[in-house]
Amino acid sequence: MRLPSELRAAEYPLLADRILRFKQQRNAIILVHNYQLPEVQDIADVLGDSLGLSQHAARTDADVIVFCGVHFMAETAAVLCPDKIVLLPEPESGCPMADMITPPQLEALKAAHPGVPVITYVNSSAEIKAMSDYCCTSANAVRVLQAVDADEVLFVPDRWLASYAARFTDKKVHWHEGFCPTHHRILPEHIERLKHDHPDAVVVCHPECRADVVDLADAVESTTGICSFVGRSDAQEFIIATEVGLIYRLERENPGKRFYCPSYVAVCPNMKMNTLENVLSALETLAPRITVPDDIARRAHRAIDRMLELV
Repeated sequence: MRLPSELRAAEYPLLADRILRFKQQRNAIILVHNYQLPEVQDIADVLGDSLGLSQHAARTDADVIVFCGVHFMAETAAVLCPDKIVLLPEPESGCPMADMITPPQLEALKAAHPGVPVITYVNSSAEIKAMSDYCCTSANAVRVLQAVDADEVLFVPDRWLASYAARFTDKKVHWHEGFCPTHHRILPEHIERLKHDHPDAVVVCHPECRADVVDLADAVESTTGICSFVGRSDAQEFIIATEVGLIYRLERENPGKRFYCPSYVAVCPNMKMNTLENVLSALETLAPRITVPDDIARRAHRAIDRMLELV
């Protein structure tokens, strides 16, 4: 007797074929974040990080964008692509970090630091982006912080990305105390244990990791940056300090290289909510659709544009 997981695996080609058929009928594109389930990564038209995927969406001729990620990512795509239908297969796939900063909290921070520009990590709601002066990504946070013409800035919502970026500037950085629970579960002792077992392994970590983990890294990169770093490195072993979903892409793109995950509790349950079944359902029904009110979208778009002007 086959196990339920084996039965489901046998359905993948059938589901993938139906998704392809509906994708063609809808003139749709499937954008998939690096942390998604392996079978969802396998159906991607574009695989990447959150803002990069949204920027690709803005350039596409597709009428429908299926965004396999979490809610703030689909919102960003909707902000950048107001003329397209943006679908999030699982509408409950949220982001705990994004939820850690609310409009009243940001208003209070701004009131406590009048006139200080706000840099908001793209991992935030459209409403928070709309209240901000600049956005940033994990890849360009350092460059944005350095380029903003101010001696003092507010940085929300991620304290670890803010503290990492602050290492590269003399500016005074006031950060909100938000964080990514998934990256927060990666501890220094996890890295040290793997380094002991694999002394030749290169440690590459995401800047959402805690500062004491960043201190142990040989390189600090966004998810796309990790993929690029590994691809051009001569090393054969890597300790990858980020959500475990990235390992699948790294192994597929770098046969022969070995990857070690510091902690298998570094799983984002929200990122695993999108499945082949609900991708197919989204294409069939053109729902759930993600929209952003025009005024919020306009102001959020401005913050994203100002980031792009800087870097």
